Amino acid sequence: MIPKRGSMTVKLLDLVPQYEGIRDEIRAAIDEVLSTQQFILGSKVEELENEIARFCGVKHAIGVASGSDAILLSLMALGIGGGDEVVTTPYTFFSTVSSITRLGAKPVFADIDSRTYNVDPSCVSERITERTRAIIVVHLFGQMADMRPITHAAEEHGIRVVEDACQSIGASYRGARAGSIGASGCLSFFPSKNLGGFGDGGMVVTSDERLAGATRILRVHGGRERYYHDVVGINSRLDALQAAVLLVKMRHLEEWRTLRAKNAAFYDRELARIDGVTIPFITPGAVSVYNQYVIRVKERDSLKAFLHESGIGCEVYYPVPLHLQKCFAFLGGRAGDMPESESAARETLALPVYPELTPAQREYVVAKIREFMEHRA
Repeated sequence: MIPKRGSMTVKLLDLVPQYEGIRDEIRAAIDEVLSTQQFILGSKVEELENEIARFCGVKHAIGVASGSDAILLSLMALGIGGGDEVVTTPYTFFSTVSSITRLGAKPVFADIDSRTYNVDPSCVSERITERTRAIIVVHLFGQMADMRPITHAAEEHGIRVVEDACQSIGASYRGARAGSIGASGCLSFFPSKNLGGFGDGGMVVTSDERLAGATRILRVHGGRERYYHDVVGINSRLDALQAAVLLVKMRHLEEWRTLRAKNAAFYDRELARIDGVTIPFITPGAVSVYNQYVIRVKERDSLKAFLHESGIGCEVYYPVPLHLQKCFAFLGGRAGDMPESESAARETLALPVYPELTPAQREYVVAKIREFMEHRA
């Protein structure tokens, strides 16, 4: 047992300080919506859509009910269905892959890059077949994947790329913002995201006129006008209250990104000095927004338990790669199929990196990791 020296509470994510700093702005924005009693879509949602489109560098943004629905609707707009294959990563949140199977299509897994945890472009190319209709690229932990070779392979085979940018709003790759490179991009406004609402919410971003039009119809039961349905869509609309909250937070997003980067730089500098700890690798030409700050440690589970005992919040993203999940057993995945994803699932750990993290808190996190690693050594 490692002896404890001092104690402090550091949450993995603490949204209370953020709210306290913008409380008056938020309440005024909510009151404005309440005074209109217009809660579904409407002018506030349109205003947010315009802001997000400008921010991401695309022509269109379509507000939907969640990031999961953004992925699903993007695939629906592309016409993905039974018999189609979609290449993606097994090291991601569940909805990346469940969206494929819900449409009757088949997920085809490509392993990840061991340094960035994003999908390995060479593995993507190897998995493309004559049945491949799309590639879902996940920009994990706030860093964009290596898009150039992936889009080149997609163009060569005449298939489309969907960017799952649910963790990476504001991230960039060779100067292009997340969501602006593929046929469409998917954003999540879940409260824990860098731009988080007060509940679920999401956005599809695209510069493709046809995909934008199709997505707008699909999010409202497939109808251009009420009670007239051209296609079978779903009910997936962004609430005006969420849009009002997000418009306020948009004004602070760059400041929060800078603070996250500052905290990440501190961790980089201090943790790099500790034997046995691997810090995040940021690809040259990429800018991460650090939705998570993820380290790699061989004895991850023991470190996680020690940090929790020390009052430090930390989390595993993700403990079981999707090719090994019970619900996807019908795909025939086996242990050893995706060695890099499986290794990352055993060894990675996310640390607190939110903007309001104090210097004393981040120093305490580093001190406890150092204490653990020195004792284990």
